[in-house]
Amino acid sequence: MKDEIRLNAFAMNTVGHQSPGLWRHPRDRSADYRHLAHWLDLARTLERGRFDGIFFADVLGVYDVYGGTPDAALRAAIQVPANDPLLLVPAMAAVTEHLGFGVTATLTYEPPFPFARRMSTLDHLTGGRVGWNVVTGYLDSAARAAGRPRQVAHDARYDLAEEYMEVVYRLWEESWDDDAVLRDRASGVFTDPAKVRRIRHDGTHFQLDALHLSEPSPQRTPVLYQAGSSSRGRAFAGRHAECVFVSGPSAAVVAPRVRAIRQAAAEAGRDPDDILVFAMMTVILGETEAAAHARHEDYLAYADPVGALALMSGWTGVDFSRLRLDEEVRHVENDAGRTAMDNITRADPDRVWTVRQVAEHVGIGGIGPVMVGDPGQVADRLEAFAQATDVDGFNLCYAVLPESFEDIADLLVPELTRRGRYKRSYGSGTLREKLFGRARLDCSHPAGRLRCASGTQAPRRP
Repeated sequence: MKDEIRLNAFAMNTVGHQSPGLWRHPRDRSADYRHLAHWLDLARTLERGRFDGIFFADVLGVYDVYGGTPDAALRAAIQVPANDPLLLVPAMAAVTEHLGFGVTATLTYEPPFPFARRMSTLDHLTGGRVGWNVVTGYLDSAARAAGRPRQVAHDARYDLAEEYMEVVYRLWEESWDDDAVLRDRASGVFTDPAKVRRIRHDGTHFQLDALHLSEPSPQRTPVLYQAGSSSRGRAFAGRHAECVFVSGPSAAVVAPRVRAIRQAAAEAGRDPDDILVFAMMTVILGETEAAAHARHEDYLAYADPVGALALMSGWTGVDFSRLRLDEEVRHVENDAGRTAMDNITRADPDRVWTVRQVAEHVGIGGIGPVMVGDPGQVADRLEAFAQATDVDGFNLCYAVLPESFEDIADLLVPELTRRGRYKRSYGSGTLREKLFGRARLDCSHPAGRLRCASGTQAPRRP
């Protein structure tokens, strides 16, 4: 069992995120998502709790599968309205020193050239604390917003993603030598043109002939996150991901997914232990067990079952409004996200879910487990979950914001630290250095291989 349990905060630049209806709770402040002070306060809380980072989810569409309209999502604030997560990062970085930022960005609808510059800019402004959660999209509403009749078929999205990664890797890793920028005031030469190269790509999905506009950032390629658990998603993660986000209602569901991801890394020629795996989890804490359960009951009173089904309909592509509450949920193959449906139809052969049970389960914490108890009890369960699944840490959802994260920082973190299962202080350097002990991707990774082959990494100056 690994000694250190790692924690990320799982959030979104929206209302509610993973717990439909909880925005109505009198102590919840997620509806303040429009105000910068809200996010700055959260950043300070997370750094006080020594979280590795905040993992920002995002979607580029609305959940309009339930009932065939966006009405349920709009009424219940099911991840709409939603603002751009990338714009929060520089401000949150300015009030913290160590907190990392994993931002979700969908590659399907944005050309790689401007996106590569945006991520390099964030890496510069944060001092190397940014990561990219690579997603291909799963909502038809997002495709229509981008001028397409429907989303690209599931496996075809990964074909496009492979080429996209090749292009951005070349921009980040090949275009500029580490010592291309001279900043030589005496000679008047800022950049040595001989150490900047044009990237040319003529592929199936993308054509490019350009210099990367940003000089090399601290990490060059941001830390790479990925969350796909389908067979194609696992293969993609094994080839590209440094951190993988998994979800499932129990350790029995999560464990084989972790094994499959590590196997995919080995098949891609990488060390399976070079991937950090984070499981989605919601913890509800109290100073005593009774206080924790009272808080859980309080939260449940605000859960919105229709909102939960609207969220699940968007994740799975299945219109739950057409099913009776006591009807069993059965597997359907489609081009939406497959993991959410697998969680309730295939992953646990000993359990058959009804629509009512799905609504109750998703009501707090989405499709991940919910742990309720005092700090010692929750720490015990997290340790047991990590032991049973081989995960490296957890992406922790909130039920009530910022209360959930304040409780983790003030109650859970001290308990994990006392047990020797949590870092007593942050390490130095970039996000990748904190997580893996190196600032740049090594030569076993596809991006690192490009840099190693091209010789763009010059010897470090004293």
